[in-house]
Amino acid sequence: MTFAIHGLAVARGIAIGRAVLVASSRLDVAHYFIEPSQVAAEIGRVRDGRNAVVEELQRLQASIGQMSPKDTPQELTALLDVHLMLLQDEELSNGVGHWIKDRLYNAEWALTTQLEVVGRQFDEMEDEYLRERKADLEQITEKVLRAMRGVTSPLVHPPGRHGRKTSQQDLLLDDTVDVPLILVAHDLSPSDMLQFKQSIFAGFITDVGGKTSHTAIVARSLDIPAVVGARLSSPLIRQDDWVVIDGDAGVVVIDPSPIILAEYGFKQRQGELQRGRLSRLLHTPAVTMDGHKIELLANIEMPEDAAAALAAGAVGVGLFRSEFMFMGRHGKLPNEEEQYQAYKRAVEGMQGLPVTIRTVDVGADKPLDDTLRDDAHLNPALGLRAIRWSLADPAMFLTQLRAILRAAVHGHVHLLIPMLVHASEIRQTMALIDHARVQLDNRGMAYGPVKIGAMIEIPAAALTLKVFLKYFDFLSIGTNDLIQYTLAIDRADESVAHLYDPMHPAVLRLVANTIAEGHAQNKPVSVCGEMAGDIAMTRLLLGMGLRSFSMHPAQILAVKQEVLRADTTKLTAWAEQVISDEEPSTRIARKA
Repeated sequence: MTFAIHGLAVARGIAIGRAVLVASSRLDVAHYFIEPSQVAAEIGRVRDGRNAVVEELQRLQASIGQMSPKDTPQELTALLDVHLMLLQDEELSNGVGHWIKDRLYNAEWALTTQLEVVGRQFDEMEDEYLRERKADLEQITEKVLRAMRGVTSPLVHPPGRHGRKTSQQDLLLDDTVDVPLILVAHDLSPSDMLQFKQSIFAGFITDVGGKTSHTAIVARSLDIPAVVGARLSSPLIRQDDWVVIDGDAGVVVIDPSPIILAEYGFKQRQGELQRGRLSRLLHTPAVTMDGHKIELLANIEMPEDAAAALAAGAVGVGLFRSEFMFMGRHGKLPNEEEQYQAYKRAVEGMQGLPVTIRTVDVGADKPLDDTLRDDAHLNPALGLRAIRWSLADPAMFLTQLRAILRAAVHGHVHLLIPMLVHASEIRQTMALIDHARVQLDNRGMAYGPVKIGAMIEIPAAALTLKVFLKYFDFLSIGTNDLIQYTLAIDRADESVAHLYDPMHPAVLRLVANTIAEGHAQNKPVSVCGEMAGDIAMTRLLLGMGLRSFSMHPAQILAVKQEVLRADTTKLTAWAEQVISDEEPSTRIARKA
């Protein structure tokens, strides 16, 4: 019987094949108390399991180094580094040791208990990207449990269904072609994804995950159709079922009828043709029909992402989220040299193109150290985060500023400050940047010039732009937070998530006014939120006067196509009508 499961669309395209179910990596864990005399042995079991996983990941890293860059996404190196960092974190091992020594839990029970403790902290984080890093902690915990039991990775040897043919499959594939396989799993770790890359799977489905989870990031980098967060997939899909992944709609179709198979087969071929057409735009300048040159930039999280940005045709990095380097270190923040080397790799990786580095965007809701949490604050999204957090810790902030200034010696670097709202904050930030230069002068260390910009992501900032433009060289609109704060919607609260509306008239007016004010004062303005990569919004933003978009590299060519088809002389008046409409989405739909 044909039925569908809905999840989150994280990587575009259609994949059709037979299901390969990977047993849930969550192993049954025994719960029992041990004798005091067994404490050392239990701690040793955890240590041995952890060391075995560390060695496994290090072998995978070594194998990546021997592979061609085109065969392995750069994200995998960074993701494996995150897992190794978590495995070697003293907070995790000390916590496990506490449960064994003080509570006399057996090793497996202690490990999963500490996972729950730390996992709750991740659940409380407001930022979606950092909140989903909980999945990394779960994955490495499960790997340690498997190692303690002598169980190998569930993805090492996929089942031998490859090559089977049926009458349904004949509707789609030539007799000489093997049947594609679709991986179905509870979750996939970065190391599993590496093995996945080397296997024969055409797409994957996971029960958990979000649009900013590691699985989603790697799926986009591999350009593989995928749906995550399809929570009923593992229980409902059976081994060897025919499965269709619609990565555009976030839908999984199980046991499709011949008619549905044929329909998706047609969509699959159309998608391949469309990607081929888009690829021909790689070296085409992004210029509108009426001659406006549009800047298409990339958002990146790690220095290694620069390669993907260049491969997608980005003309620079519009947002380097530096906080990824700070995550989960429990007080052991990256020092100046480590940060400098990372920023330098990103700058050199862009081969002379500009790189915009945003200073660390963390705070009360996403602490760098568990000891910094303050549970007395009821709404962390409105608390000590981003620049507020940096100004509260000048030593940490100066360390990052010095590293960024030093990296500017190697190329064009722009410095972006998040979540500013008060003139006093602006002046304090500028003073610290000057102080960082003085410190480098006193050390005799070289540093380069940087353009300094501000994120416009709070309505108060959007309404006092003249103050910002007095101090800053450019503005970058962070639409994700701007929408949240304008509409009083907590993006982490599922009960009101349906009210999160990028096309609310108030949001559009704030964006349009920011762009217009920047133009009036000859200051560049870009959009770096999800709105920039949404092709449904491209013409509207162009009509507002936006000339700089920053997005995930995988979205660049599709946005470029919209740019090439646009005539801004015809879009300006229409954009004003959209903003003035009670239901802007309706007018945009009519235009489409």
